[in-house]
Amino acid sequence: MSSPETLAANVALWTKANAEHTDAAAARAWSREEMSWGVFNVPESSVGAIGDVAGLDVVELGCGTAYVSAWLAKRGARPVGVDPTPAQLETARRMMRETGIEFPLVEAPGESVPLPDASFDLVVSEYGASLWADPYRWIPEAARLLRPNGRLVFLTNSNLMMLCIDDKGNVGEQLRQPLFGLYRTTWPDDSSTEFHLPHGRWIHLLRETGFDVEALHELQAPEEATDPVYYDYVTAAWGRKWPDEEIWVARKR
Repeated sequence: MSSPETLAANVALWTKANAEHTDAAAARAWSREEMSWGVFNVPESSVGAIGDVAGLDVVELGCGTAYVSAWLAKRGARPVGVDPTPAQLETARRMMRETGIEFPLVEAPGESVPLPDASFDLVVSEYGASLWADPYRWIPEAARLLRPNGRLVFLTNSNLMMLCIDDKGNVGEQLRQPLFGLYRTTWPDDSSTEFHLPHGRWIHLLRETGFDVEALHELQAPEEATDPVYYDYVTAAWGRKWPDEEIWVARKR
């Protein structure tokens, strides 16, 4: 379970990332016409995880600078962005002023969202709550927010990548971490904490919170992908051979 200290450390990390990268990168992300996923910008058109969102009420948990919500709004959805980091939300507000795309923003962690039950048709998270919030708290929260038959779509690091990462956060071609016990990963250089689960535990958690798993998309870096500059823990060459990210799609019963 996330603690106040864990949340504070993660907010501090993303405040720093906002100053170093995400604020400056926001305009380009908001301007993209096609939604893409992850550090290698895999096109949604090649994945098909989101589908038609026109007319849907959507909440993005861990929205950051809210570029995913902006993409969804341009496709006819009614998004609400939720994030605990004030600096990220301030960038999102700036982008709203610059683009004219507007939707509500809520400052809150994905584990405790001050919005009513059964208010949304779709919950989405791309490197948001899906990675930085405790799944044993944010998955039940997603279920609470969804209407019956609503969908949950979230991206996180792949199991394989997490097994190939060293203690400094660099991904190699050997298994370096155990699968059993995979849950909390705290990085020593900034005290931030990520949350990951083996596939079996993801399936069990989703099912016991009222979801049926519909798809698991393991993302491959496109041939034209280049090495990430800021998120430089993995190379494009690695991502073309093995999935560095995965997208889960589940539907609330």
